[in-house]
Amino acid sequence: MIKALFFDIDGTLISFNTHKVPESTIEGIRKAKENGVKVFISTGRPKPIICNLDQLTPYIDGYVTTNGAYCYIGDTVINCEEIGKPDVLHIVEHSRQLGVACIVVGKKSISVVNENEQFDYVFRKLLRITTLDALSPLDEVLSEGVIQLTPFFTPEQERQIVAPLAGCTCGRWHQEFVDVTANGIDKALGLEKMAKHLGLEIAETMAFGDGGNDIPIIKKAGVGVAMGNAGNHVKAVADYTTTHIDEDGVWNALKAYGVI
Repeated sequence: MIKALFFDIDGTLISFNTHKVPESTIEGIRKAKENGVKVFISTGRPKPIICNLDQLTPYIDGYVTTNGAYCYIGDTVINCEEIGKPDVLHIVEHSRQLGVACIVVGKKSISVVNENEQFDYVFRKLLRITTLDALSPLDEVLSEGVIQLTPFFTPEQERQIVAPLAGCTCGRWHQEFVDVTANGIDKALGLEKMAKHLGLEIAETMAFGDGGNDIPIIKKAGVGVAMGNAGNHVKAVADYTTTHIDEDGVWNALKAYGVI
């Protein structure tokens, strides 16, 4: 019996085509909540840029953010994992040398190194992030402790610059950039931490996703669901592949497993 649902945001809850949550998804989550099922967000986004889930907010019980590095329920922090400062400075310096943007996520605030047209196009225009005006100075974010870096590295630059760092792990859900967290941190760990906190068995969880950074949680959950718009490498590890996000994908999967 499924008792907790974990949802990625971009491409799973939010359509890349409409930039909205499909009405069928809202209704499916509402019905799941009526049935006593808990609902969690599981995203690569840090807390300050989760800005487009207003219609779902009343139904959300907690958040796995920054790919599992920062997880919370209300004011209770369930998990918070920093990246080692030498690794942070290594990635920031390479971003500067290459002239690429890099989002630096602290425990409380965010900074952007080399904010440029590419960054603006992807985050403000494509992803419709509306909360990026209150960025903090880099030194301030570094002093908080960094939980995630998002450099606009190509896959080859990722292999050359990040892969050799024993203290880091990578997750890519967009072709333009890669999310970097401390080694061993991913959405699967976030699910584990949440389940333990709530006294749930992993078998009682269900996770939805469409990107490469969703693979760990899809594999870990009791039921892992790949959206119809997911890449084949994501579908290959899922227990179930539903329809496209814009074709009632979340609703159909919830119905298929008797959650609603």
